[in-house]
Amino acid sequence: MKQEIDFIKCNPTQNMTLLVRTDHASEHYSDIASSLMSYDHVHAEQVGFIKQSRRPEAVARLEMAGGEFCGNACMALAAHIAAEAGLEKQASMNIKLDVSGTEHLISCHVKRQEHRYDCRVTMPVPDQIERRKITFEGMELDLVIVRYAEFIHIVIEVQDVDDLMKRRAEHLARLLGLTMGDKMIGVLLVHPATKEMAPLIYVPQLDSLIWERGCGSGTASVGAYQAWLRQSEVTQLVKQPGGTIKVSAQWEAQGVKAITIEGTVGIVAYGTAFIDTLQEQSRSVVEV
Repeated sequence: MKQEIDFIKCNPTQNMTLLVRTDHASEHYSDIASSLMSYDHVHAEQVGFIKQSRRPEAVARLEMAGGEFCGNACMALAAHIAAEAGLEKQASMNIKLDVSGTEHLISCHVKRQEHRYDCRVTMPVPDQIERRKITFEGMELDLVIVRYAEFIHIVIEVQDVDDLMKRRAEHLARLLGLTMGDKMIGVLLVHPATKEMAPLIYVPQLDSLIWERGCGSGTASVGAYQAWLRQSEVTQLVKQPGGTIKVSAQWEAQGVKAITIEGTVGIVAYGTAFIDTLQEQSRSVVEV
């Protein structure tokens, strides 16, 4: 038996995102996401599930497969909702989403262009930002820890992103995933002069470790870090392998007050995917 999965594939800054429209129990999210994300299947960097929100202010609820928060997936869902509403070219609309990984509703402003949707999204504000120096695998690292309620980002300023630095970042992300108990760990390698970022995202529940082409929440953390560093409001473009995302972070005496990111989403495909039922997956593991 094959299980049918109704999906939308979106392209927010090449952070390829699958949104699942069919209804599935949360305990099956990990298995479904692992199948869909794989190279020999639909292939993407992350999977979110569209649900009906219990909060009347929100149009829909987005539940990421690992229970994490994802800014780019919020943009993707907002673009899909705008497309389903028949938003005309150059017209715009405001959408509120109920999203996993944060208790706050996420506000999205969507404007339709010819073949894409420009999105501006409010982002969670960090609970704490602090700098630490550690020795890791024989290397002195100057880290900035950007901590949220359910996830954490580590900002490391580097002059070059080479293979050795990538391996160390991967080892650090896995170590933090084992010890911190967060739903998502991000290690953000940032060039201090050019503001280019290489984002590594680890979701422990899925054991998903991906160098993303573009990362919305990572962009927000870089903006928050810059505002904290300068003690002032910051607006900047953060270059990433898949393109550029704009971040604005407001600052007040107590810390970062508000963060928004802006990016572009293309809707790549609508379709039906087929995966083995969970019973068959379990049986095949036993037979092997």
